[in-house]
This record gives sequence, C-alpha cells and structure tokens, in this order.
Amino acid sequence: MEKITYQQLNSRHCFVCGIQNSFGLQLKFYDNGIDKVWTEYIIPEHFQGYPGVAHGGVIAAMLDEVCSRTAMISDSNHFMMTAKMDIKYRCPVPVGHLLRIVGKLTKTRDRILQAEGYIYLDDGTIAAQSSVTLVDIPESTLDESKLQELGWELISD
Repeated sequence: MEKITYQQLNSRHCFVCGIQNSFGLQLKFYDNGIDKVWTEYIIPEHFQGYPGVAHGGVIAAMLDEVCSRTAMISDSNHFMMTAKMDIKYRCPVPVGHLLRIVGKLTKTRDRILQAEGYIYLDDGTIAAQSSVTLVDIPESTLDESKLQELGWELISD
C-alpha cells in the first residue's frame, strides 16, 4: 500500500461505489493526497462473462471509476464525467482472485483531466489498462443539494 492514505467518499447506490447497492461492486477507494487512487477487490462469480473470467464491462466500470476519482484527490466533491476512454485488455481477469485497481492523474487543464487506470493481478501482471479524458460535470446537473440524494459520505472501514 501507499505510505499516506486517505479514504474517499462513497455513495449509496452507484454501481461501482454504492455501499447499499446489493447488485453493485461496493468498492471503497483510497488516495495518496497527490496523484494516485487505488482499491483492492475480488470480483465475485456473478460478474463473470466467460466461465471464471470477469465481464469486460465490469472491468471498464472499475477503470472508469478509479480514473474519475483522481479528480477527487484534492476536492472530494469534484465530479467529472468521462469524455473519452481507451481500454486495453491485456489478459483475462479472473473472478475470485485479489486485484489491485489503480488510477494515476496524468494531466489537468482548466475543466479537463487526463488519467490512466490499471488493473493488476495478484502477481503484479497488468491485466487491463485505460487512458481516460474527463470533463467537469455542469454545475446545473450536480449541485450541493443533490449530494445528499446521492448519499455522498465517508463509510468507515
């Protein structure tokens, strides 16, 4: 793990980080306060596409989320949406095995952010990677009052 660790906020119902979403991944994310976000996860069998292998859409969702969370390192309420995402699936991602999912902030400019995402197998092999361009969500779409509806809060470990 990283030397300095900050836990990020979760929502109630998000597919990736929604703690109360019984159909979702329920991931908790951590950051180093500078440029990196990560989590560890074991994908359950009900998210497989091919027997024993995680569905590619689940892999894409995890990469999208970890990259977008790089915007929240310095501001936990900085929501962005994906404008472009390129994914390289390097090898099958097994279900039932510990994975490390990492997002790295690579560039910020005005209302645009670029990040890279990686999914590592337990032996350190990169199973999937992404390059993501994110843009700020318009304030009219997500204002402070809607954060309560989202259930945006710190869920302690």
